[in-house]
Amino acid sequence: MPGLYTEADYENSVIELFRNMGYSYLYGPDIERDFHNPLYEEELVASLNRLNRSQPEDAISDALFKLKNFENGELVQKNTVFMDYLQNGIPVRYFEKGEERSSIVYLVDYKNPDNNSFIVANQWTFIENSNKRPDILLFLNGIPVVIVELKSPSREETDASAAYRQLRNYMKEIPSMFIYNAICVMSDQMTSKAGTITSGEDRFMEWKTVDGSYENTQYAQFDTFFEGMFQKERLLDLIKNFICFSNEGVNSFKILAGYHQYFAVRKAIESTKRATVTDGKGGVFWHTQGSGKSLSMVFYAHLLQEALDSPTIVVLTDRNDLDDQLFGQFAKCKDFLRQEPVHATCRKLTEISSKNDVGLKDWLEGRQANGIIFTTMQKFEESNEALSERRNIIVMADEAHRGQYGLTEKIKMTKNEDGEEIAKRVVGTARIIRNSLPNATYIGFTGTPISSKDRSTREVFGDYIDIYDMTQAVEDGATRPVYYESRVIKLNLDEATLRMIDAEYEIMAHNADPEVIEKSKKTLGQMEAILGNDNTINSLVCDILDHYENYREGLLTGKAMIVAYSRPIAMKIYKRILELRPDWTEKVGIVMTGGNNDPEEWHDIIGNKRHKDELAKKFKDNNSPMKIAIVVDMWITGFDVPSLTYMYNDKPLKRHLLIQTISRVNRKYPGKDYGFIIDYIGIRDNMREALKIYGGDHSIAPTADDVQQATDVFREELSILKDLFSGYDLTPFLNPAGDPALRYRLLAKAAEYVFVSTQELQTEIKGGKDVRKVSFKTYFLKTVKRMRAAHDICQPSGELDEEESALAQCFMAIAGFVRKMNGTDTEVDTDTMNRHVAKMVEEALKYNEVENVLEDGEQEDIFSPEYYEKLSDVKMPASKLELLVKMLRKQIMEYGKTNQMAAKKYQEMLEETIKQYHERRKHLTAEEAGEAQEQTSEEIIRNATEQALRILREMNADRESFRKIGLTFEEKAFYDILMALRDEYNFEYGKDKIVDGISVNEKCSSLARKIKEIIDAKSSFADWLNNQNVRDQLKFDIKVCLIKNGYPPQYSPEVFRKVMEQVENIEEHSSISGM
Repeated sequence: MPGLYTEADYENSVIELFRNMGYSYLYGPDIERDFHNPLYEEELVASLNRLNRSQPEDAISDALFKLKNFENGELVQKNTVFMDYLQNGIPVRYFEKGEERSSIVYLVDYKNPDNNSFIVANQWTFIENSNKRPDILLFLNGIPVVIVELKSPSREETDASAAYRQLRNYMKEIPSMFIYNAICVMSDQMTSKAGTITSGEDRFMEWKTVDGSYENTQYAQFDTFFEGMFQKERLLDLIKNFICFSNEGVNSFKILAGYHQYFAVRKAIESTKRATVTDGKGGVFWHTQGSGKSLSMVFYAHLLQEALDSPTIVVLTDRNDLDDQLFGQFAKCKDFLRQEPVHATCRKLTEISSKNDVGLKDWLEGRQANGIIFTTMQKFEESNEALSERRNIIVMADEAHRGQYGLTEKIKMTKNEDGEEIAKRVVGTARIIRNSLPNATYIGFTGTPISSKDRSTREVFGDYIDIYDMTQAVEDGATRPVYYESRVIKLNLDEATLRMIDAEYEIMAHNADPEVIEKSKKTLGQMEAILGNDNTINSLVCDILDHYENYREGLLTGKAMIVAYSRPIAMKIYKRILELRPDWTEKVGIVMTGGNNDPEEWHDIIGNKRHKDELAKKFKDNNSPMKIAIVVDMWITGFDVPSLTYMYNDKPLKRHLLIQTISRVNRKYPGKDYGFIIDYIGIRDNMREALKIYGGDHSIAPTADDVQQATDVFREELSILKDLFSGYDLTPFLNPAGDPALRYRLLAKAAEYVFVSTQELQTEIKGGKDVRKVSFKTYFLKTVKRMRAAHDICQPSGELDEEESALAQCFMAIAGFVRKMNGTDTEVDTDTMNRHVAKMVEEALKYNEVENVLEDGEQEDIFSPEYYEKLSDVKMPASKLELLVKMLRKQIMEYGKTNQMAAKKYQEMLEETIKQYHERRKHLTAEEAGEAQEQTSEEIIRNATEQALRILREMNADRESFRKIGLTFEEKAFYDILMALRDEYNFEYGKDKIVDGISVNEKCSSLARKIKEIIDAKSSFADWLNNQNVRDQLKFDIKVCLIKNGYPPQYSPEVFRKVMEQVENIEEHSSISGM
């Protein structure tokens, strides 16, 4: 059919790709050969002779015979034998001068890729059980190691899944072709995936990068797939080092590494090679749970043998169950590793050890190279005798960071066997392991985020080798560090309130550091951003323009994003930018959803879906004049512009949404070294928390300058502390073999001295602008706090000597004693101060006293009429409004646990009501007096109360509307999001009709029921919420259901993602788990 892009057209495109990569091309019908032989024997024989020039003809003949004649068995068994031949060569026996000899005939020259023959062929007929003609075959030295099945990109009735089914059919009809197969490929251009002869369709995976740069990983192009996997050197590397069999009982599974595993393992090898000749810190390999970390460790161990000339590998875990699990995986792959791992049962064999016991020390002493041994950290203990001093030992620690206490010593207060108080010197497990294997190289593998508090992991293992965190696992992710700058707008309160707050800060300053006070003051800036008044908008826009024009505009492509708090504020930002820069009409664009009640002037600016799509193309085009995008909710997730570096954030964000948002700026791009978040609303704490949960705190790690500065501060504060205790003998802390009881008495005596001292010392306040006298105790505790903060940053760097570390532990222990004697173990921190002062601000902004009839701990049904009736007892208007808002917030939160879409709608309505309330109150001037002001204030409160009541009634009516539609409460949640997404993305789906005053769409209702049925089926599994496989299958089934039901009519990952958010919301709150 003219104009239709056919399967043949696609086939020719793929062949052209291979030809461009240096493959020779053959058209099957042109080649004279035996159609019953899957091998291209003419090329095979020529290659065997070329690769094995020193071998006699009999050796080549024996190799050829073995390659063509396999013992009876299943296809997988034959393929296992073949893959061993392919990776390691064929063992042959032959006679020379009457003597039998043995040798190896190699099928591939892995060290010299150009010495091999690479052929791409199509229309290659093979006859076995039937006559079949695979679309494309790749011959490596005459052996068909790759089979590619293609489907037409333009035919909707066929897709990559059809290609998979075709491959499975080929395995039945022409099984001999698959004896020689290394990789199977299925592709319809939109989706290209690779797997093995044992892979289920869900195990076929995309290859989303050519060079490991993670540049185009969300929607990889077909050329990225083929060029990424099948460059000559890459294909040889994959075949030799990244395909293995996992033998699980009677079944054997052939495993091909994913692209994230391949590139990460390659980086780990290079990092390890550097570490063996430097500091022994191989780095941290961070791949999230479920991404194949254990198999990555197998591939790494396999590659080490050649890369480091047969090292000994010690695999270290922190729990027996992990030890058994990981050992099991290595044991299943022993043929690939070409050695059988062993399991240490004890540290050292003794007279009572059984013949089956394996002593870790004995095993290490019995070899100088090779070997893989598994052990737990518990088998290491303090000892003056090392297990081994060899340098060619690699320690692979799996999740071991959970049990490590670092390389330094700490003081622990405890009691000895006689009940006597002692200050016990505790040596970190990491130090014990280091002492046991002092010259080994250490590499850490983890599948869970490493919190900022866990500094031991990087202290022991070094920096990150590769990070495949939760965000990357979903989006195939972010690899550039993200830097952060706080530019929080100050809150302008009235003078009386400011004086009151300053006075309170002065009182709290006696128990908190100046840094804590300043941090608390800065955090209050969040309150002003919510108001969004003209002065705030002007300050925000002026600062953004100044920052952009001075630092960003001329770098890379000049792309930047502004994330606004709300749609009205986004529009204000857009208009103010154009007022200040009227010639920027093509340079800046605003992207947000439209609403039926939007002001008329907004419509031309926001535009329709086509307009938004056009803006997306412009923003992704690095040569486009559009440089700045203003967004609210759109584009902050699932929208990639790799060159985007700067994000100006004016929106409170948390957890996964925060990670998704800041991930817009951490994509790799040539010349781009980092992403940058400029924060105007105070998200740093939320960002740190989110990074701990979803992406690790690696993006805001201390720089080299931070470490050096912290080291200087630490030594300065330590010097001050030593002067304060110049009359004390601190040697018990410097002697590792010191008496713990003597150490404890020294601590107690020193703490008592601090506590009872009447001495006063001068200290700086207000950033060094002033000084004042404080008690000896306060001075000491503040100094220790500053020392500890600096110590946490610089200690992992290894800059501190043993005496400095020991003294630091000493003074921190004394400070702990002092706080306990004082009746508290904690000091006033930023969070405490924020809560205290924010409460004062809240009270200062009220016009009337509040009667709190609902205590914080009270448990009631907030949807019940009785709950609302409590408001009738509240006489004061302001109190009534406050309680209404409180009740609405709780009700919206509870509603959101089931129906995320509806809850979002009512939350926006409530926030708009509160915003209007504050706006109107703000315009009450100081000149208005007495009764007039009071009446105006009450009118504002009354109007806000009426609006809040309307929201409450509307939401309660909405909650009950599921009965009229004929759905369950949970089905209505999916119905709402299906309807909302249909309207948001402007596509047709079913017809709406009015039933009992409610718009009903039968097609959406039916689909909502089907989705709920799928969830019900999966929730019948025990502990389904904790079973990732079940949850993954649930999402897959729902996606299939949506596609089969034509929702949306055109494929839209964004629509699927938003439906899945409602599924995840249901999962998170597990409200259906008991159904």
